[in-house]
Amino acid sequence: MNYRHSSLIVSMLLLSSLSAQAADVTKLKDVVIYRDDTFYSAFPSIVRRPDGELLVAFRRAPEPRNFGNGPQTHTDPCSQLVIVRSTDGGETWTKEPQLLFAHPRGGLQDPCLLQLDDGSLLCSSYAWALIPPGGPREKLKKPSAYNNFVFMGGTMYRSEDAGAHWRETLLPPTRGEPNLDPFNKPLPAYNRGAMCQLKDGRVCWATAMEATSAKRSTGVHLMISEDRGRTWNYSCAVAVDEKVQFNETSLYETPRGDLVAFMRTHEFDDHTTIARSRDGGKSFQKWQDAGFRGHPHHAIRLPDNRVLLVYGYRHAPFGIRARVLDAECTDFATAPEIVLRDDGGHEDLGYPWATVVGDDRALVVYYFNQSDGTRHIAGTMVKIKP
Repeated sequence: MNYRHSSLIVSMLLLSSLSAQAADVTKLKDVVIYRDDTFYSAFPSIVRRPDGELLVAFRRAPEPRNFGNGPQTHTDPCSQLVIVRSTDGGETWTKEPQLLFAHPRGGLQDPCLLQLDDGSLLCSSYAWALIPPGGPREKLKKPSAYNNFVFMGGTMYRSEDAGAHWRETLLPPTRGEPNLDPFNKPLPAYNRGAMCQLKDGRVCWATAMEATSAKRSTGVHLMISEDRGRTWNYSCAVAVDEKVQFNETSLYETPRGDLVAFMRTHEFDDHTTIARSRDGGKSFQKWQDAGFRGHPHHAIRLPDNRVLLVYGYRHAPFGIRARVLDAECTDFATAPEIVLRDDGGHEDLGYPWATVVGDDRALVVYYFNQSDGTRHIAGTMVKIKP
């Protein structure tokens, strides 16, 4: 057998294997979880309670186009965190959202839920404050500003009654934070992405911080809580680079105990990057290019210990994509890409989050639009072949 023939057979076997892996995920249906054309709804996260109830938290703000304010933005002084629930595995959802939290000084973004081993819930977020027209911006010494808004940094909320009531937890800044909030104090730690509770009970959170170099790039750092999110301490850098920026990051602990960070990038052709800690979050190995595009990410463990990784795809055709990784998340470069949605009408969509809802099913939630219409919370139910 000649070399060319052998290579062809190997390639065919590899393609066959990848096709079989992709066939392990079957899309069942798309669902609308929450839509109200008077609101811009986005950035959901989901948890499944011990009794099977599903909670989806998301950011809701008035639809600006209803007021003739032109294109939508992700900053709004009226944006709040809200929750809808399902008690039938995601088939139906409460119509009127429950208020999770409204910040008294600004608009909140990106609620990221984590269910802890004692049944309590954490929710990370961050806030923007509107600078009034003609406001004294010069009084802000080192602000992080965007248009007419100034960044207020991260916020954290805790519930011990299944999300019925929430209390705010004060956050420290990430070590070395160079920017200040409107009150000229270092920005509280912040980022969008999934926190992770380790097997030893500690809670890990990947926070973003602007680098102190002349170039205004961002890196990702690890904060750890020893008391289920009540207090936080700096651990180490996850990924910092002079050329590539890292920001929105989700964490996942493998059965072996590796802590894996799935990171969104900037100025890197929208490639996903991955960093890994083998010492419980004391340090991270050099980040790796995963070799595919998409952001941000969320990873969940399937019943057979494989990992469902979901992410948004903001390139034509716009939509939601996924991959099924091995238990240790080592095959990210070869795991086949699965297209869950490719019918988005504008790149302003995505931010998926997933949960297992049965022995062979998972629900992926995200925000979506069609024909550049109202942004709403949608989902895709998938069947996972063991």
